[in-house]
Amino acid sequence: MWIGISLGALVVIAYIVLSVMAGGPKDALYMIRYALPHMHRGNLKVGDSAPDARLSAQRHGPFSHSRTHWAKPLVLIFGSFT
Repeated sequence: MWIGISLGALVVIAYIVLSVMAGGPKDALYMIRYALPHMHRGNLKVGDSAPDARLSAQRHGPFSHSRTHWAKPLVLIFGSFT
């Protein structure tokens, strides 16, 4: 019985700490819901090619870096500039 109470208290404390780190309880819940199915280690090694990603560019339509051979490294910046 005491083990169950201790584990329950530990889960509640961990959720409170995660809520503070995430910015609120709702954000912590969404972070857990998103992260748990996707938490896995990949098998990329140093020097491997990047996996293909198909992106939508605003001016040029769909973009896939596997079909485009660049002479220089490609840098993708995800953000809002408005």
